[in-house]
Amino acid sequence: MSRRLRLLLAVSSGLILSLGWFQWASGLFILFGFIPLLFVEDFFLANKKRYASVNVFLYAWLAFGIWNLADTWWIWNATAPGMVVAIVVNSFLMALVFWFFHLVRRSVPGKSGYFALIVFWTYWEYFYLNAEISWPWLNLGNAFANDTGIIQWYEYTGTLGGTVWVLVSNVLLFGIIKHLITERKWQGKVFDSVLAAAWIFIPVIISQFIFHTYKEKGKSYTVVVIQPNIDPYEKFVALSSDFQTQRILDLASLKADTSVDYFVAPETALNNDIWIDRMEENTAIQAVRRFLKPYPRAKFVVGITGYKSYNPNEKRTPTARPLGTTGLYYDSFNSAIQIDSTPNIPIYHKSKLVVGVEKMPYPQYLGFLQKLMLRLGGTFRSHATQTYRSVLRSPQDSMGVATVICYESVFGEFVTDYLKCGNTGFIFVMTNDGWWGDTPGYRQHFSFSRLRAIETRRDIARSANTGISGFINQKGDVLEKVGWWEPAALRREIHANTEMTYYAEHGDYLGRLAGWFSLLTALAAITRYLMNKRKKTS
Repeated sequence: MSRRLRLLLAVSSGLILSLGWFQWASGLFILFGFIPLLFVEDFFLANKKRYASVNVFLYAWLAFGIWNLADTWWIWNATAPGMVVAIVVNSFLMALVFWFFHLVRRSVPGKSGYFALIVFWTYWEYFYLNAEISWPWLNLGNAFANDTGIIQWYEYTGTLGGTVWVLVSNVLLFGIIKHLITERKWQGKVFDSVLAAAWIFIPVIISQFIFHTYKEKGKSYTVVVIQPNIDPYEKFVALSSDFQTQRILDLASLKADTSVDYFVAPETALNNDIWIDRMEENTAIQAVRRFLKPYPRAKFVVGITGYKSYNPNEKRTPTARPLGTTGLYYDSFNSAIQIDSTPNIPIYHKSKLVVGVEKMPYPQYLGFLQKLMLRLGGTFRSHATQTYRSVLRSPQDSMGVATVICYESVFGEFVTDYLKCGNTGFIFVMTNDGWWGDTPGYRQHFSFSRLRAIETRRDIARSANTGISGFINQKGDVLEKVGWWEPAALRREIHANTEMTYYAEHGDYLGRLAGWFSLLTALAAITRYLMNKRKKTS
């Protein structure tokens, strides 16, 4: 195999894998996206005496770099350095996992080495979902976010089930194609062909059956979602908070009447110095209360930028920072609150923060990056978070609402923790997707909410500052949505399903299983390597 062909195969893998995140394409493409790269890996294995294993890493890094660039280039609109770091680091980690798989193949003979690719990659995605530094946007199971008719079984497996489906499909198809190229006949691969067809098509058939027989569950509620369409780059510096609050209330009034149960406004919709311990003194909170007076049954769920102060002798969090020269400390929060007919204002603090923008990971170890982060427009300080999920409950019937804020909607198991609070009927996704401009970024982010709907069997009301606001049903169907850069309010009946799916109860169990199998696989490979080395020296 020539170097030119190896490069062509690596580039082909990167381009095919990227198709899963294009709105006009399909996640089905990635069922064979790894195959060209697997041929490259197989060549280096067959010629391992001539080539060092690092060659596999380099070709994989090229393939995964192309994939990352094709699907996440839009980060550039928010932060050019952030885009470079995200693409380089993410593709590097992907290539590292692929290289580890190749190292196992060098020690373990036969087809069993491909098991390492399946368990290593699945566990890496699981680890990445839970790591301090996390960017799981391109986890393989996410590729089917717009193919909801074929992944209804995510209610049992979550997106990691999709990852396993993809990896096994690639391994099976690669074996068949390699045999046909080398032997030029089907003989010897009939069983594998039947197995591959069953592995690919049976989940699709099951999904289609579920999709066409599933009925919406739960009591219906009337919900209004608001998309104020405020430029995020002007929101915090150029536009007055009073203007922003009034725009939200004006849009809400277009759909308001006494039958509305919830109004939903986006992330950080209210941001005029809201101090959590004295919220009722805030003019934006007061404005919302006045708006709600004619609608006593309605709850107004809205995102805020909130602050909490600490007295000198009060225990404070690691994220607290000095409040000028007052001797006091304070924390900032990206939060969701519920304003209703009661004097109580329940609150939830966003806890999956965007690295480099909302938090600096491992500040005790990465302190030397403080000046660099500030120069790049990031932050060295973090918003404060909460260590547990909580829901906002209706004062009328105690129905719980999961308020999933922006980046949190990418994390399936994380979202299920809201539902474990009990009697949680639906999910409100509150976000601000305008940072990336009119690019695939906000469309990809919207589609991930469809995955959360299937995993949890919850209706989703999504309110974006701009981007896509809308409604998604329990099957992941988009019922109604507002397009890019359109100020609007939508009203719809949605259902509050309080039943727990298998995935909602058990989370990413496939990732945990993959972790144990990865450990056993690595130990077996190391043992085999040491045994072979001893044979050579004896």
